Amino acid sequence: MLDLYKNIKMCRLSRGWSQSDLASKVGYSDKSMISKIEKGAVDLSQSQIVKFAEVFSVSPCDLFGDTDAPAPAPSLSPDRKDLLDKYDVLNDEGKAKVLDYASDLVDSGKYDDYKEEGRKSG
Repeated sequence: MLDLYKNIKMCRLSRGWSQSDLASKVGYSDKSMISKIEKGAVDLSQSQIVKFAEVFSVSPCDLFGDTDAPAPAPSLSPDRKDLLDKYDVLNDEGKAKVLDYASDLVDSGKYDDYKEEGRKSG
């Protein structure tokens, strides 16, 4: 069970979130509960574990450190996460417009230097 609490902390840190950030995302009023959870001082209910998994975009098995479970999705920068969150609320027409606009930007040649940098680092 201790792996669960370590993995919650690891997931939080890998995303660059503070305890306050995580508290807000899972619905706690302040960071003190997150601190207690990460220390293993609080037992989480099944529904709370599911909530943490949803916030981290991993399965509950991943939080428990189940090595047979698929690897968690790579973490996203806050900007990418924000963009995806906004994209997800659009209807099909809105999503098509975003993709068309992004394609136009990329195809304009204005960002060729950035595309090269992305290939080198990613």
